[in-house]
Amino acid sequence: MRVLKKYPNRRLYDTKNSVYVTLEDVRQMVLVNESIQVVDSKTGADLTRSVLLQIIAEQEGEGHEPLLTNRVLQQLIRFYGDSMQGVLSRYIEQSVMTFLQQQELYQRRMRDVLSASPVKLVQKFADQNLAFWRNLVQKEQREKADDGGQPKAAGSADTGAGSEPEVSSPLPPPLDPAVFDAKQHSPSSPGGSQEKASETDAKGKKDKFDKGA
Repeated sequence: MRVLKKYPNRRLYDTKNSVYVTLEDVRQMVLVNESIQVVDSKTGADLTRSVLLQIIAEQEGEGHEPLLTNRVLQQLIRFYGDSMQGVLSRYIEQSVMTFLQQQELYQRRMRDVLSASPVKLVQKFADQNLAFWRNLVQKEQREKADDGGQPKAAGSADTGAGSEPEVSSPLPPPLDPAVFDAKQHSPSSPGGSQEKASETDAKGKKDKFDKGA
């Protein structure tokens, strides 16, 4: 930590390099993540906060957009002396530190992408795309297998576009009258045999009657 002494003439003295410094020099120390502490040259009181606030005021005076709006500053003033002052202080500090960590992570990832070889980068993207399509195809295959493995309900009929309705067996064709008449008078048919037997009985009775006469 670099210790700076503030004299009554408002000049800042760097005890490490034994030189006087300006607020701009102090700002540059902060930008390079160097911890500083400003103390009063006579009393030794910590004046770090007042110097840092003075740097922020000068930055806004130069036209930089303020980080803390008037509304936020008014709310902060209202919290002074409140029981939640310490909680708000820790919350703001933790929020800023979390934001800085996320920013550092994002910058590191961008540096890795920019410093990577173009060939390796393209190969990485190709592998990611290939894995994506493989997972998609496997998912579709599993869905098709699940749909095909389900048993059909009993008595259900397939009414799909490619199915054909069942056709009942055709009725026998009607008989031809000529064929039917021939069958009735043919010797092999039952009707023809009965007529021939009747004619034979009638002829026999007539012969007996003639002989008796």
